[in-house]
Amino acid sequence: KDAMCTEGKWILENLEEGLFHQFKFNKVLFTGESPYQTVEVLDTQTFGRCLMLDGLMQSAEIDEMIYHECLVHPAMVAHPNPKRVYIGGGGEGATLREVLKHKSVEHVVMCDLDEKVVKLCQEHLRPHHKGALDPGCPRVELAFDDAKKYLEDHEGTWDVIILDLPDPVECGPAFTLYTQEFYAFCMSKLNPDGVLVTQSGPMSVHSHNVVFTPINSTLRSVFPHVTAYGSYVPSFGHEWGYNIATKRPEEFASFSATPAEIDAKVEAKIDQTTQFGPLLFFDGISNQRIMSLSKITRKALADETRVAKVDSPMTFNAGKGIAVTGAQ
Repeated sequence: KDAMCTEGKWILENLEEGLFHQFKFNKVLFTGESPYQTVEVLDTQTFGRCLMLDGLMQSAEIDEMIYHECLVHPAMVAHPNPKRVYIGGGGEGATLREVLKHKSVEHVVMCDLDEKVVKLCQEHLRPHHKGALDPGCPRVELAFDDAKKYLEDHEGTWDVIILDLPDPVECGPAFTLYTQEFYAFCMSKLNPDGVLVTQSGPMSVHSHNVVFTPINSTLRSVFPHVTAYGSYVPSFGHEWGYNIATKRPEEFASFSATPAEIDAKVEAKIDQTTQFGPLLFFDGISNQRIMSLSKITRKALADETRVAKVDSPMTFNAGKGIAVTGAQ
């Protein structure tokens, strides 16, 4: 401990067996329990204000735009005219913020299981949501329910489904939402030109086969067109993976578009002058970069055959963060 930190208060985040991520925090803004998880909001030296759930980093002020812009905009740009958007999860409101930048969106539902987390984020993480979580925000419906149950209980179909869910941690609330059965149900809730995207966990070369490649394989067992991509998120301590699926080849073609073509779509589709702010990470060149996976990752995706099902789900054991007080 003394060799790793010499002063102040530190978090040691247990990313996996034998691997820790360490960062210094200045102040605890909130700590408590929701019905589902331990919730902390920290003011950190390196990453700014951060949300942590069950001791693991969820979102950091300094780099959350990388994760959220990569999750949202490839799917939204691929769809010709997204009007109805469903977000499963998304507690801190940054995914919602990015969706609301699209001029065509008429109605977006953000359904998160943990109402207490969303309320805390409304108060403590305003730089993340920029008013998207405010009561009465136009075009927005907030729901507090299981992501699948909401879709089951409400009629209608969607242009884009964005799954910003917790990782499929063993015994956690979300592991059944990474299964073949759930993806098939989502496909039935998409319009013919619909697009689905899901966050897909760590994509680093030593960990990409834990959940990233099985999610890709599971989606491929349901959808005719699936692609994987990723970006490095410093506060996560990993390259982070995403998988995107379409029903038709027309939408899928967007993922191999040239930088100029993507920039033209961004210009036409996104209003960067609203309260929700401009794009800070995503553009045509960045799209080309996140879609260009390494040879070793491409091979792992091609070789993957596992398919997660309700009776044989894909889960992993996650570590927890440990607060450490260094010498004063």
